[in-house]
Amino acid sequence: MYKFWESIKKEYYLLVNDKTGLTLMFIMPLLLVLIVTVIQDSAFRMVNDNMISMLVANHDKGDKGEELEKMLGSSGMFGITNGTWAPEELNELVRNGEALTGLYIPESFSDELSTNTEQLSNLILANMGLGESDGNSLSGPGSVIFFNDAALQENYVLSITNVIRTHLSVIEVRQMLGTMYNQLGVEEIPEEVETAMLSGGIQIQRYSSAETLPTPNSTQHNVPAWTVFAMFFMVISLGTNLVLEKAGGSFLRLKAMPSSIAIVMLSKQVVYVLVGVLQVSFIFGIAWLVFPWLGLPRLTLAESNVTGLLLVVLMSSFSAVSYSLMLGAIARTQEQSNG
Repeated sequence: MYKFWESIKKEYYLLVNDKTGLTLMFIMPLLLVLIVTVIQDSAFRMVNDNMISMLVANHDKGDKGEELEKMLGSSGMFGITNGTWAPEELNELVRNGEALTGLYIPESFSDELSTNTEQLSNLILANMGLGESDGNSLSGPGSVIFFNDAALQENYVLSITNVIRTHLSVIEVRQMLGTMYNQLGVEEIPEEVETAMLSGGIQIQRYSSAETLPTPNSTQHNVPAWTVFAMFFMVISLGTNLVLEKAGGSFLRLKAMPSSIAIVMLSKQVVYVLVGVLQVSFIFGIAWLVFPWLGLPRLTLAESNVTGLLLVVLMSSFSAVSYSLMLGAIARTQEQSNG
């Protein structure tokens, strides 16, 4: 036990004197956590706490562009700002942070939509024996141009584009119904038919396995991930010390001493596993105590799963130590152990 204790003290002194390694294991991960959390939290707040800001440049010469714009505004999801920007100007405004999203509606939007729905209506009626097809292929309903801020996560962008696509589909279906009824000699779509077509989709009944669905905030997203990442920075300290011991002959002298090499390696593991636990305590403590003072969400942990947390921390620390020892044993130079 005495030999084991002395070996632990040796590793402790080496660690304390390694200022670079301590900085990389504690200070740099803390800065990474802070910077990334601040950046992501701003995007989270803009999306979760407010309506999504959208710049709309409606150049459509018909009425369908205005109809799309009204539908987006009435959805309650977007804060619409109108303008006459060109696509390049709209992209630049979104890039500079004037809004999270931008939508450009081209001049030919209504015309292309009308042409496509008319061709589609002719094709449907011809297949039903109620008309003749013109033989032309569908020209396509046209398109709008969507811009988004790079800070938005991909799942938010996908949700926004799905909302826009849904409104476009409603406009297209209403236009096609009107065209078909006009070709059949009916001036207006019966109100009950339009209502049934637009609201008669399959309903989604949602059931949750829990009473509430917890939504991770920016702190919960970043602090655990960057903490695990920080554990593997110990390769700079532990791997380098192991290489220096081999290069300077210290490791050979340790092997020649009347002590098992297993004690030496076990002492390294014990010291650096404790370092990993200290990293978690340090970063989690900062996230719990300091983050609220910076306007960031406080890190909260589930009290009912403390055992699971400790188990994950110990396993992650042991994995990082084992990885560092492996690199230190294989590498012949400090550059190899650090790279």
